[in-house]
Amino acid sequence: MTLRQRWSAAGEARSANYVLLVATVGVLNVIGMVMVLSASSVSSLTDYGSAWYFFERQVIWTAVGVLAFFVTARIDYHAWRRWVVPMLVVSIGLLLVVLIPGIGISVGGSRRWLGAGAVRFQPTEVAKLALLVFAADLLTRRKDQLGDWRATLRPLGLVFVTIAALVVIQPDLDSTVVLALIVGAVLVVGGVRLRHLAAIGTAGVALATLLAMAEPYRRARLFVFLHPSSDASNTGYQITQSLIALGSGGWTGVGLGAGRAKWLFLPNAHTDFIFAIIGEELGLLGCLLVVALFVAFAVLGVRAASRAPDRFGMLLAAGITAWVVGQAAINIGGVIGLLPVAGIPLPFVSFGGSALVFTMVGAGILANVARRAP
Repeated sequence: MTLRQRWSAAGEARSANYVLLVATVGVLNVIGMVMVLSASSVSSLTDYGSAWYFFERQVIWTAVGVLAFFVTARIDYHAWRRWVVPMLVVSIGLLLVVLIPGIGISVGGSRRWLGAGAVRFQPTEVAKLALLVFAADLLTRRKDQLGDWRATLRPLGLVFVTIAALVVIQPDLDSTVVLALIVGAVLVVGGVRLRHLAAIGTAGVALATLLAMAEPYRRARLFVFLHPSSDASNTGYQITQSLIALGSGGWTGVGLGAGRAKWLFLPNAHTDFIFAIIGEELGLLGCLLVVALFVAFAVLGVRAASRAPDRFGMLLAAGITAWVVGQAAINIGGVIGLLPVAGIPLPFVSFGGSALVFTMVGAGILANVARRAP
């Protein structure tokens, strides 16, 4: 069969799970574009002289993401196993390059971006995909050695610690937590022994707590999460404004575009805190819709994993589901005050470039697994 014939055949197989997954991702992207336009209009006009600045960039990135989604949805997911070593080498190399002063772009005290001008990307997003494929491939090849931690946990731990350390140095502890969620999901679904999982989990929680307490700004963020009103004009300002916006929305919201928080009261309104703008302008019903879409993504992802044709597909699907749903839970939890504020975007919805594109790549791979399910 020629490459063109295989490509055409891949496009013909559309299971119900695949169709629902495409619809869920599509609706989240549409909500994202609408809310980015609303949430960013004031800051766009203030900083760039046009209310359309961020929205136009979001449309471009969404178009790139949609293209990436449908390309990866047609590529046989087994092909990623052949690219795992180059992906790891490239991702680690980029994580090293971004730390070099004068090359890596620093924003808000974190050196996380590469690029120039408006065209930037985060190497951490490449690392998420590379680490996921490596973990799934390793646990597939060594499925008969799961009881031997030297054969599975040691190489995976070495790669994870290397990538996580480079991400923490940026500093970006929140993305490190997402990386841990991806690896943890693959280990759990892969059948690693419970006592090994318990040891890894305990060590991970202890290390994350230590890192959170080591830096003053992280420590302040953690303490203000417990009592946000105790310092509402300083460290608790952002979460306080977020809760005010959510409370102002009521059941149905104040109306699309009519929110007040985006008038420079709520920082990062179109990025990390876009869920607060959704709550203010679309109300509790709008928030429940977004949450329901992520719950649907989780259900469809679990179904794709459970019905995957082989072990590698199952592990890939589980890791991608944990990646997207876990990141959404961390973002929403921080916005509504159930978790400490995290500097990561809401998948598919927040304004973003590389984060949106690579999340769409992950969703496309998940769709390919769902498409090939019997």
